[in-house]
Amino acid sequence: MKTLANQKCSACSGDTPKLSLNEINKSLLELEKWTLNSEAKMISKKFSFKSFKTALKFLNLIGEIAEQEKHHPDFSIGWGYCLIMIHTHSINGLSLNDFILAAKIDKITQQNQ
Repeated sequence: MKTLANQKCSACSGDTPKLSLNEINKSLLELEKWTLNSEAKMISKKFSFKSFKTALKFLNLIGEIAEQEKHHPDFSIGWGYCLIMIHTHSINGLSLNDFILAAKIDKITQQNQ
Protein backbone atom coordinates (compact mmCIF):
# COMPACT_ATOMS: atom_id res chain seq x y z
CA MET A 1 0.00 0.00 0.00
CA LYS A 2 1.32 3.41 -0.96
CA THR A 3 1.28 5.91 1.86
CA LEU A 4 0.77 9.57 1.06
CA ALA A 5 4.37 10.40 2.02
CA ASN A 6 5.70 7.89 -0.54
CA GLN A 7 3.76 9.37 -3.47
CA LYS A 8 4.77 12.20 -5.79
CA CYS A 9 2.71 15.26 -6.58
CA SER A 10 1.49 15.44 -10.17
CA ALA A 11 1.07 18.56 -12.28
CA CYS A 12 -2.18 20.38 -11.57
CA SER A 13 -4.44 22.34 -13.87
CA GLY A 14 -7.96 23.69 -13.73
CA ASP A 15 -9.04 20.17 -14.75
CA THR A 16 -7.50 18.54 -11.66
CA PRO A 17 -10.36 16.90 -9.77
CA LYS A 18 -11.29 18.31 -6.38
CA LEU A 19 -11.48 15.73 -3.63
CA SER A 20 -14.90 14.98 -2.18
CA LEU A 21 -15.50 15.62 1.50
CA ASN A 22 -15.37 11.85 2.07
CA GLU A 23 -11.97 11.63 0.30
CA ILE A 24 -10.71 14.64 2.29
CA ASN A 25 -11.73 13.12 5.62
CA LYS A 26 -10.16 9.79 4.70
CA SER A 27 -6.88 11.51 3.72
CA LEU A 28 -6.87 13.57 6.94
CA LEU A 29 -6.72 10.31 8.88
CA GLU A 30 -3.26 9.69 7.40
CA LEU A 31 -1.96 13.05 8.63
CA GLU A 32 -0.91 14.25 12.07
CA LYS A 33 -3.32 16.90 13.40
CA TRP A 34 -3.93 18.87 10.20
CA THR A 35 -7.10 20.98 10.24
CA LEU A 36 -9.66 21.43 7.47
CA ASN A 37 -11.01 24.97 7.04
CA SER A 38 -14.76 25.66 7.20
CA GLU A 39 -15.15 25.73 3.39
CA ALA A 40 -13.29 22.38 3.04
CA LYS A 41 -10.89 24.07 0.60
CA MET A 42 -7.65 24.17 2.64
CA ILE A 43 -5.76 22.21 5.26
CA SER A 44 -3.44 23.83 7.78
CA LYS A 45 -1.20 23.06 10.70
CA LYS A 46 0.64 25.30 13.16
CA PHE A 47 4.07 24.14 14.30
CA SER A 48 5.69 25.53 17.45
CA PHE A 49 9.41 26.18 17.94
CA LYS A 50 11.75 27.56 20.60
CA SER A 51 12.91 30.46 18.42
CA PHE A 52 12.40 32.31 15.16
CA LYS A 53 15.62 30.82 13.80
CA THR A 54 14.36 27.27 14.37
CA ALA A 55 11.02 28.10 12.73
CA LEU A 56 12.84 29.58 9.74
CA LYS A 57 15.06 26.51 9.42
CA PHE A 58 11.92 24.35 9.38
CA LEU A 59 10.31 26.58 6.75
CA ASN A 60 13.39 26.24 4.56
CA LEU A 61 13.11 22.43 4.78
CA ILE A 62 9.49 22.71 3.68
CA GLY A 63 10.58 24.96 0.83
CA GLU A 64 12.97 22.28 -0.43
CA ILE A 65 10.21 19.67 -0.39
CA ALA A 66 7.77 22.05 -2.08
CA GLU A 67 10.26 22.69 -4.87
CA GLN A 68 10.90 18.96 -5.35
CA GLU A 69 7.17 18.28 -5.50
CA LYS A 70 6.37 21.43 -7.52
CA HIS A 71 3.50 22.07 -5.13
CA HIS A 72 3.83 25.11 -2.89
CA PRO A 73 2.08 25.90 0.39
CA ASP A 74 1.17 29.27 1.83
CA PHE A 75 2.67 30.07 5.23
CA SER A 76 2.91 32.52 8.07
CA ILE A 77 6.00 32.61 10.24
CA GLY A 78 6.90 34.46 13.42
CA TRP A 79 8.81 34.03 16.65
CA GLY A 80 8.31 30.44 17.73
CA TYR A 81 5.78 29.34 15.13
CA CYS A 82 5.22 28.43 11.50
CA LEU A 83 1.69 28.07 10.12
CA ILE A 84 1.46 26.01 6.93
CA MET A 85 -1.65 26.28 4.73
CA ILE A 86 -2.07 23.98 1.76
CA HIS A 87 -4.56 23.94 -1.10
CA THR A 88 -4.50 23.59 -4.86
CA HIS A 89 -4.69 27.13 -6.21
CA SER A 90 -5.74 26.13 -9.75
CA ILE A 91 -8.94 24.44 -8.52
CA ASN A 92 -9.58 26.61 -5.44
CA GLY A 93 -9.88 23.45 -3.37
CA LEU A 94 -8.12 20.30 -2.27
CA SER A 95 -6.47 17.68 -4.45
CA LEU A 96 -4.43 14.60 -3.63
CA ASN A 97 -1.26 16.71 -3.98
CA ASP A 98 -2.20 18.72 -0.90
CA PHE A 99 -2.27 15.62 1.26
CA ILE A 100 0.93 14.23 -0.26
CA LEU A 101 2.74 17.48 0.60
CA ALA A 102 1.27 17.54 4.13
CA ALA A 103 2.39 13.94 4.70
CA LYS A 104 5.92 14.80 3.57
CA ILE A 105 5.93 17.76 5.98
CA ASP A 106 4.81 15.45 8.79
CA LYS A 107 7.63 13.09 7.86
CA ILE A 108 10.31 15.78 8.22
CA THR A 109 8.92 16.85 11.58
CA GLN A 110 9.17 13.23 12.78
CA GLN A 111 12.77 13.02 11.55
CA ASN A 112 13.76 16.32 13.22
CA GLN A 113 12.36 15.67 16.71
